[in-house]
Amino acid sequence: MKREIRLVEVLLMAGLGLIFLFMLFHDWVPMGSLNDVEAVKAHQGVSQLVLVTAFNAAQIAVLMGLVLLYAGRRFPLWARLWLIIHQGFILYGAIKAWWLPYLFGIGAAERIESYHAMFGNTHAFLPMNNGIVPNTIHVLFHATLVLCLILTVYISLTQPKKQPKMQAAGTAVA
Repeated sequence: MKREIRLVEVLLMAGLGLIFLFMLFHDWVPMGSLNDVEAVKAHQGVSQLVLVTAFNAAQIAVLMGLVLLYAGRRFPLWARLWLIIHQGFILYGAIKAWWLPYLFGIGAAERIESYHAMFGNTHAFLPMNNGIVPNTIHVLFHATLVLCLILTVYISLTQPKKQPKMQAAGTAVA
């Protein structure tokens, strides 16, 4: 059966691909004022960064694999739930780590020192609030994650209809 991959599935793969690249490289490859790899390495340690990078990249690779496996076909319920729940947990982590401290001060006191050490020399366009500011690269990552979650929900709600089973030639349909 020929797959008819929808634009929304292509957009989801592109978004997950950007997230995958972010997970792989944002702590390792200097990107001008968008990151400070030396500060992150000094604060986290190389062995910790290797583990975090491997774990984060692997989980996005699993999501990408599911989308690639079912793109152009009907996603089974378990795959739709996995994609939504998994991305939801990643988004929850981003909200807890960045947006609750930034917007409401929840957990900000514990993060101020480490965020200043790792991200104090990076570009940010938002004003400082509660002692921290999400830097530009993390804002872009979080926005892409939200978009991917929205696309996943849309894909889950607009599944193509099941294809009717083919009848063998010469058999009657009851």
